[in-house]
Amino acid sequence: MQLKSEMNGSSASNLLVFDQGKREEFTVFSGFRVLHKHVRSSWHVEINNDELTDSTFDKCRIFILPAPRAKFYVEELDALRRYIKSGGSLLVLMSEGGEPKADTNINFLLEEFGIACNADSVIRTVYFKYFDPKEALVSNGIINRSIATAAGIALSNDDSTDFSMTHVTHRMTRLDSMANAVVDDNNNANQSALTFVYPYGATLSVNRNSVAVLSTGTVCYPISRPVCAFHSAEGGGRIAVLGSVHMFSDDYFEKEQNVKIFDVILKFLSEAQLKMCLQESEVEQTMLGDFTKLFDTSLCNIGLNNWAESIKCYERLSLKHEPLTLVNPVFEVPQPPLEPAIFSPNFREISPPQLELFDLDDAFSSHEVRLAQLTNRCAENELDLYVREAGELLGVNRGLAPDEKTSKRILEHVIHQIVEFKKTGGQDVDVPPAFMVKDDEDHAIGDGHPFEAVNDEEGHYFSDIDEYDDLHEG
Repeated sequence: MQLKSEMNGSSASNLLVFDQGKREEFTVFSGFRVLHKHVRSSWHVEINNDELTDSTFDKCRIFILPAPRAKFYVEELDALRRYIKSGGSLLVLMSEGGEPKADTNINFLLEEFGIACNADSVIRTVYFKYFDPKEALVSNGIINRSIATAAGIALSNDDSTDFSMTHVTHRMTRLDSMANAVVDDNNNANQSALTFVYPYGATLSVNRNSVAVLSTGTVCYPISRPVCAFHSAEGGGRIAVLGSVHMFSDDYFEKEQNVKIFDVILKFLSEAQLKMCLQESEVEQTMLGDFTKLFDTSLCNIGLNNWAESIKCYERLSLKHEPLTLVNPVFEVPQPPLEPAIFSPNFREISPPQLELFDLDDAFSSHEVRLAQLTNRCAENELDLYVREAGELLGVNRGLAPDEKTSKRILEHVIHQIVEFKKTGGQDVDVPPAFMVKDDEDHAIGDGHPFEAVNDEEGHYFSDIDEYDDLHEG
């Protein structure tokens, strides 16, 4: 068979595949982040979002179904069946309510191997540590003592019988003897048992074809019912079923000893595979899964065990019990205080102006040159612009208000200055600014004449007007 040959060639692979094609409750990126951090140093994790086919299990060592919430097709169940019979390992995680609540049909496959998930829920009848009764804390739920051995817990002298994970695989226990295998919390044999929290989980039904390894114990209800079972197929494939997917979620993975339970399940599913040579290993062996576990937080702590006894010592020593006050420290100064020899910072000077942004010809040229440039630039129909620019260039606008800088006002000011210059005979005297006379009724005087009679005091202004007219005509 082609699939079997591919599995034999990939028996030494370290590929761990999480199925997410059936609307699983938890994913690697949401719910299994701590679990992924725990296994990524020794396993290569991949995600499957497609339907299950024979190509899905290529080079896959362990395939995980984390609480599927959709039904499987017949072709998908056949592919899973061929994968298990060809030597693959399957981990199925369920939740409370079983198949009816999850709306799946995974029991159709598990019943062929003697395991089925029940439609119930496990609760703890006595409150301890966890508030929700469905967060069941199981302290005596180890059915097979080889689980404690595989987890690295030393057994007592009475329980020193040689057990191994292979013995768990080939030893098929009856459900009738399950209750006798569960010991009480006060029994000495329970000192080597694993304590785990079983949140929001269901019970399992296991027949003689499979072996139950974990149970609900004597404190939880239903009492002494299996919650985890293993099965070893004929072709070398293995199946592990756990009734609580929340047990390995981020909220409970590091609670109690759930991590050791997960390591035991992985050890069972990956047992008897070929080990890679250390010199040819492609896995970085020095990289740890979670570096936060390298810190030892027990080195520095505060203990309040002797706090009450210390308070009583005040009364015995006749001392007043009050909060400690601040003691001003006195420091010995071997040398007199000195001022440090520092230099004031040198700030960067302002950069020089960028001369290329200035028109040097326009800034330093004479009035005659600039007036000639203005004359060449303006046309005949731009006489108003020419007068205003010339007035600005020659400084005529300096004596005008901002709202009076018009061409007509500039010409009036220039003519007035020329007239006053002529009347003074070329002497440098202050000339009052000119004004425009409005042709309206407000300026009419007397019988409607625009100008009143000229006084004798103002007659000298018009005494030389004839000479000005002769000069203008010449």
